[in-house]
Amino acid sequence: MEKTEGMTDRTFRVLLVEDERKLCHSIERTLQRSGYIVDTAVDGEEGEAIATSRQFELIILDLNLPKKSGFEVLQNLRKKSYTVPVLILTARDKVEDRIAGLQAGADDYLVKPFDSGELLARIQAILRRSGHLQTSVLQAGDLVMDITKRTVSRDGEVIPLSPKEFALLEFLLRNKNQILTRNRILEQVWGYTFETGTNIVEVYISYLRDSIDKDYTKKLIKTIYGEGFLLQDE
Repeated sequence: MEKTEGMTDRTFRVLLVEDERKLCHSIERTLQRSGYIVDTAVDGEEGEAIATSRQFELIILDLNLPKKSGFEVLQNLRKKSYTVPVLILTARDKVEDRIAGLQAGADDYLVKPFDSGELLARIQAILRRSGHLQTSVLQAGDLVMDITKRTVSRDGEVIPLSPKEFALLEFLLRNKNQILTRNRILEQVWGYTFETGTNIVEVYISYLRDSIDKDYTKKLIKTIYGEGFLLQDE
């Protein structure tokens, strides 16, 4: 994946709740090109359900949503002491609307239409303020990944990985104990939104197994036949 302006040095998971499908897809692609893992929802009920079922570093939330408004979703989340930062997207540009959104618990407010560069800059600013751009360590059993230092070790032994192997392992670690389909891995790690006709995922899973599992009794990477792969942490 080609490095673009605003690309992060580590992977963050973002929930995008936007009912305008063309805009949703455009934002999703912008974020993916900048290194973010993106989940999407097209209405308020779905967005609120996903937000509370997975771990995110940021939520991008439209206000004018079907089934449940963005304001209602935000208020419900904050009532549950949900502390994940929220960036509101809306066509409402009145000052009172911005104030209402911030008072409801939003961390920032971006009015449509907006430039993708400004969106990325605001996301970076929110992540800095929330402390997510500080050192981060991911772990599964005795496997440890330091995102900032770009190192991986198992049982104290440093394991050298290529950049793509590192990105794939980071994605597996961030979604440990979850079955990840081949297509989802292709989309999030390689940036493909279509079937490539290649076995690139299987090839790199094999590389990772040789690096982090081959010499250890406990195997972390599992193949769920007919479904996908997971990194298991008991």
